[in-house]
Amino acid sequence: MASTDRRRYPPLPPSSSSSSCASFRGCCCCLFLLFSFLALLILASVLVIVLVVKPRKPEFDLQQVSVQYSPAAVSLLIHMVFVATNDNKVGIQYSESTFAIQYHGIPLGRGSVGGFYQPAHSVRRVETTIPVDGAYLLQSNAADLVKQDRVELRILGDVGAKIRILGINSPGVEVSVDCSVAISPANQTLIYKQCGIDGLNV
Repeated sequence: MASTDRRRYPPLPPSSSSSSCASFRGCCCCLFLLFSFLALLILASVLVIVLVVKPRKPEFDLQQVSVQYSPAAVSLLIHMVFVATNDNKVGIQYSESTFAIQYHGIPLGRGSVGGFYQPAHSVRRVETTIPVDGAYLLQSNAADLVKQDRVELRILGDVGAKIRILGINSPGVEVSVDCSVAISPANQTLIYKQCGIDGLNV
């Protein structure tokens, strides 16, 4: 009988493609673990800061409203003064805000307040003037109300704010302003004011 060939051959080395795949999977796993750790670290830091700072909702209140009426030009200027109060231990960054004025549902005009930064534990006055077009005055009969020395208005607007901690802005908070006011143009004073101000996280 012929002798059986029992020569042994060395095992083939692993292919370069399989080793590359294993290396790639290892890198992806390491990156995933690294990003997960960083995300948990950031979340823990934010929770610690929130517990220490205890941020409060920004206060943005309508303080004063005055009206200037010009019969000759058939125009009306509405001047509003808001007071922003920050009782937090950190600053607040306000974005530009827009306010609309209505009379019995009829729009009279829109005004805006530019964005600003408010330091911690501070109070700031911000103002805006809204010119009312003569066509709106004729439509709303606001001129007759001025002659009666009583102007009733509704003021609507949204104020966007972010708490700034260590130079980083937090997620935004939107404060909705809805005020019903009655003004005495002769005395330039508020006769009546009722405001509803709600905070909504966005």
